[in-house]
Order: sequence, then C-alpha cells, then structure tokens
Amino acid sequence: MEIGNSLFSATKAGPPARTTARVLIVDDEPRIREAYGALLAAEGREVLTCANAMDAMAHLGSADIDVMVLDLHLPDMHGTEIMAWMGEAGIDTAVVVFSGDDAIDSAILALRRGACEFIRKHANPEELIRTVDKAISRRHLERENARMTARLEESERLHRFLVEHSPDIIYTLDPEGHFVFLNSRIETLLGYRRGELIGKHYSLIVHPMDLDQARSAFAERRVGLRATMNREIRLRCRNLDVRTFENRTIVAMLSSQGIYQQEVDDGDGKRFIGTAGVLRDITERKHAEETISYQTYHDLLTGLPNRALFRDRLKLAISQARRRGEVVGLMYIDLDRFKLVNDTHGQIEGDELLKSFARRVRECLRAGDTMSRQSGDEFTILLPDIADAQALQRIAEKIVAALRAPFTVGGRDFRCTASIGLAVFPDDADSVDDLLRDADMAMCQVKAQGKNGFMRYAPEMHRSHSERVDLSNELRIAIESDQLTLHYQPQIDLVHGRVTGVEALVRWQHPERGLLGPSIFIPLAEEEGLIFPISDWVLNEACRQQASWRRSGLTDLKVAVNISPLEFNRADVVERILLPIRTHQVPPESIEIEITENLLMDDAESVIAKVQELRKHGLRISIDDFGTRYSSLNYLRRFPVNTVKIDQTFVRDLDSTGRQSPVISAIVGIARGFGLSVLAEGVETAFQIEALLQHGCDVMQGFHFSRPVPAEEVQRYIEAQALATL
Repeated sequence: MEIGNSLFSATKAGPPARTTARVLIVDDEPRIREAYGALLAAEGREVLTCANAMDAMAHLGSADIDVMVLDLHLPDMHGTEIMAWMGEAGIDTAVVVFSGDDAIDSAILALRRGACEFIRKHANPEELIRTVDKAISRRHLERENARMTARLEESERLHRFLVEHSPDIIYTLDPEGHFVFLNSRIETLLGYRRGELIGKHYSLIVHPMDLDQARSAFAERRVGLRATMNREIRLRCRNLDVRTFENRTIVAMLSSQGIYQQEVDDGDGKRFIGTAGVLRDITERKHAEETISYQTYHDLLTGLPNRALFRDRLKLAISQARRRGEVVGLMYIDLDRFKLVNDTHGQIEGDELLKSFARRVRECLRAGDTMSRQSGDEFTILLPDIADAQALQRIAEKIVAALRAPFTVGGRDFRCTASIGLAVFPDDADSVDDLLRDADMAMCQVKAQGKNGFMRYAPEMHRSHSERVDLSNELRIAIESDQLTLHYQPQIDLVHGRVTGVEALVRWQHPERGLLGPSIFIPLAEEEGLIFPISDWVLNEACRQQASWRRSGLTDLKVAVNISPLEFNRADVVERILLPIRTHQVPPESIEIEITENLLMDDAESVIAKVQELRKHGLRISIDDFGTRYSSLNYLRRFPVNTVKIDQTFVRDLDSTGRQSPVISAIVGIARGFGLSVLAEGVETAFQIEALLQHGCDVMQGFHFSRPVPAEEVQRYIEAQALATL
C-alpha cells in the first residue's frame, strides 16, 4: 500500500499528461507531406508538416513533438544536422528517417545520430505507419518513465521500481570490477540469475574478444560528460550465445561512470567506491545494419556480390598481384537468348534461370574466386592468383561444358549457353576499368561470332571496337540522311524461262567507304536497336518500287523482303509490315516476307501466330537459309509458308563429279511433301543449274544470272528476259 501511495503522489505532483500525440513531417516535396500526413492522421493525434530545416527546428523548439518523420535531403540543411542540433539542444523527440537515399552510409549515420528507424521512401507505406505508431507508443512510455524519474528523491521504493523494470541492464561494480548490484533485466537478456553474478568479476559476461575494449569502461572513474559513452561490446549469455547491447541514448551499448562517497572525516574529500553503468540490447538494430550493408553490396536475387563489391575485390586482387608478381584472371559472361526466356515464360522463370545458372557456374570455380552479377544477365568472375592465361581458359572450358546440361524453364528443358570474354592482368590491362573493358570487349566478339563460347582479349579487338563505335554513329546518320538504297536480285523460273520475282537487298552508300553490303552493318544494327527503322525503310522502299513496276506493266512480279528475327519480338510487327503495302496500294500477294529458319526454334508459338496473321492478309512467306538449323519438321508443318529457299552452302557443295546431293534431295522432297515451292540461291555455275534441275528445283537466283543491281538495271534485265522467250 505504501508503494501505491508513493507512486500516486509522485505522479499526481508532476505536470498533467498530454493526451494528444504530435507528429511532425519534414519533407520538401508537397505531395509527400500531403500523402503521408493523411496516412498518419489518427484520433488523438495532431500531424504537423513543414518543408525545410529552419521551420522544423522552430516547431521542435516551440512545441512538444513526439515523433518527427524526417527526410535527409532538405533544401537548407541535411537531416543529420537537425539531429545533431537536437542533441545539443536536449530535444528528445523520436526521429524516424524517411528518405529516398539508398546509400548505406546515410542509413548508418542517421541511426548513429539518434534516429530510431531508417525507412526508404519506396518501402511499403504500412511500414512507416507501424513505425510511427510504435514510436508514439514508445514515446508515451518514455514520457511516463521521465515523469516518474523526476520524483526519484520522493520515493526510494519508486527508484527501485524503475530500476527493476527498466528495459536495460543496470549494474554497479566494486573498485575491483566485481558485481555489487544487478537489476532483474540480466535474467531475461543473458539468462543469469542475479545471485550467480553478485560478487563475480564482470569479465564473466563479456565476450573474450571484447575484453580489452571493455576493461576501461567497466573500470571507469570519470563522471559527467567525460565518462564512458557509446561503447559497443558483445556479452555472453549463460548458454554462451553471443548477443549485442547498447545504451540507447547515444547509440552505444555501454555507458558507465565512477561512483564516489563523501569522506566523513574530510568534508571536501571523495572516495572512489566503484562503477555504475547501463547496458541496452541492440541486437535487432545491429542485425538491421548488417542487412542494409549486405543489400548494398550483394545482388538480392542470386546472393552474389554486386558490381560495387566486385570492383573493390578486383582492385584489391590487382594491387596484391602487382606487389607479388602474380596473375589475375577476369571473365565477363553474358547469357545467350536470355530475353527469349523472359518474353516467353515471364520474369519469374527468368529469375529462376539466373539463379540456377549462377549456382552451376559457381560450382566450376575455386573457393577464393568471386562471381558477381553485374546487371540483368551479365556476370563477372574474378580469379586471383592463377598460374597463367591457359589456366583461365581451362576454367572457361569447364563452364561451357557445365552449361551443356539443360536447365528446366517453365517445366521444359532449356539449353542455356553463354558468351564468355577473358582478360588477364597484367598482360592485357593493369587497371580495374581497363580489365573489365577488355573482358567485355572479348565477350562481345564471341557474341558477334555466333555465341556459345569463350575468347581472350586481343589488342585488335580494341581497334575493331572503336571502328564499330564509329560505324554505329555513322549508321544513325545514314538512316536519317537517306544513305540507304535497295538493290534487287532476280529469281528465275528455268522451266518457263522467265523472272518470277526479285529479292530486295539493302545497301549503304557510305560517303567515304563506298557501297557497303548488309553483312557489314545489319548485325551492328540489330545490336544497337537500329534494325527497326532500317526495316521500316526497306519495306516502304520495296513497296514503292513494286508500285512503280506495276504501273510500268510488270504486274506478275513478286518482291521478296528479308525481315530480321528481332522484328518478331515486337507486338506491332504485322501492322508495321502492312502499313507500306496499304500506303502504296500494292497487292499483298505481290510481297513475299523472308524469315530465317531459326525463328522456327525461338518462341515458335508466338511467331506462328504472327506469320498466320500475315498470311491472312494475303502476303507470301518464305523460309530463308533452310537446312542450316535443326528445326522441327512439326513446326514446318504448322508454319503457313509458301516457299523454302535452299541455302547457298548446299548449292556450293554441288561439284562436277555428278554426285547427287542428299541434303538438297531431302529439302526438295520435304518441300514438295508439304506443298511448298522451292528456290535455290547462290547459283554460280552451269553445272549447279543442271544438278538443281535434276533434283527437282526449277527456280533459282545467283550471280550466274545477275548480281544484285539497282531497280533500273533489274527492270532492263527482266524486260530482256521477256523478249528472249518470245
């Protein structure tokens, strides 16, 4: 009863408790203030807002603010400076940092300056609401504790009540470092009974590795501002688990000061009788700091180091190798056809493929090697202390071999290959940026040469890369300044002796390099995303020329136009093909769209639907380079195509020995079986013509008849052929 009366009298004697909680939102963005002001509004709560630091300090100085939601980047002052000012002014408002700053240093600095939480602006708004609610509740509890603490002189029993129910460990030591007093918090946090520790040395609960830094704090003799503050140490639980603690006031786990007793004989003398201190558990907060640090330096999908951490490790490896005379290897890896997985099966399956790929490649590496995800489907591998460049190539061979086994994507097997560029320090480069650039350049060279392999950097690649950069810039200008032109190669029906069609082939009339063929700039255009405006120009020009020919009387001529496989990744490919046909009012059946055979393998279902749509509008479809891939005959059966073109590599194999070509016979047989026309390209000799006729192929094109020539020349050729057959 005495305790109850004492508590009642102490509470009643203090100032009346405020029932309304005040929340101050400090952010220079009006929409943020308005939106989160509405979210944080609640009964019994007053929400204030301001846009700069000066207004915020004015509010803090004139009103009792419970919680401040603070953006770090304000127009007149950094948020941490406001927190520093609050510390100097003795303002104990709870601070929740709500910032768009992703830097780990900003988060840690804010926590060390006194922020109770650090929340990024792109987080779930519910997290901010819960944090503010918790901070207000904690503020209310702290306010009540402060009210009771102010009356400690009025009641020894009240003093003991606060000590025993404190969320912190409160202790006193004798001059030799033995525990004299411990509150009950020691039992819930560390698992010791107070009786076990009274009379025991403090080192019993300190982690052995932290004894040196703990020694001066537990033996502190100073008082006031000079006493120990902000000392983080690890404490051992009774079961020997390690936990972390801090003093909440200054983001430390241990605060202590000396205890002195007034000497009776000498009124001015004081005798040192021990040390008193406070320990607070910050395990969860330390874990949060570690999580933030991990996320800053690791890729969250694969768990691999990210670009920043990889660069640090590469820099260190180069520095050590330079000092020791060692060799460092670097790999730059890009997955082949990864976009196909994302587009076909979705991002979730794509992410699973990336994780499986990372695990399989990591198994090919040594324990000391570092694999990093740079971005998207690009990875880098650091191999410190390798014997020589051959060792790097052997590991690359091991990775290529490991990727031969299929991955499971969308419930089906998927063959995932990779293009790998290799670079070696110090032979190829002697800096982080140069080594990464060289390995990336070598990887791009692998891509350009067909993918699925590896290649080491060579100096000529740099020259080639520079030329490609120049050519890319010039190609952009060429598209805008009408430097492209179309040549046409006739297609001859030898049975009827007439030209049935022409293939439109793009050329680049370069102002300095002369006339350039498509093999020089089309692959570059596909890499740089320039293939789409080029395709639009080619289609429009071919349709314009076809309309002109039809007006001049060539009404039974079809024009074949090559379409890049990349076009079929776009949803608007059908409309973009139909637009110039409608614009120039040419019959759709007079235009033939040539697609490559590999489209039958890459996302066949989507391509089939788009090809069927083109066929519904009357366009003809042919498969170019047939027989050079390994497409399924089932797909060929389902593709609504009109013509199969025999690739020129098979035509070249025809020699003068009179041997039959089983490949050409098979292609002709397959085409005839599906009711398709057959056309052989690359015909250059009379013997090839005779052999193709014997195989059943009647329609041909090639240098034997005519090279690709401008529209005027091909028209004269067609007219001459028509006269010759009369």
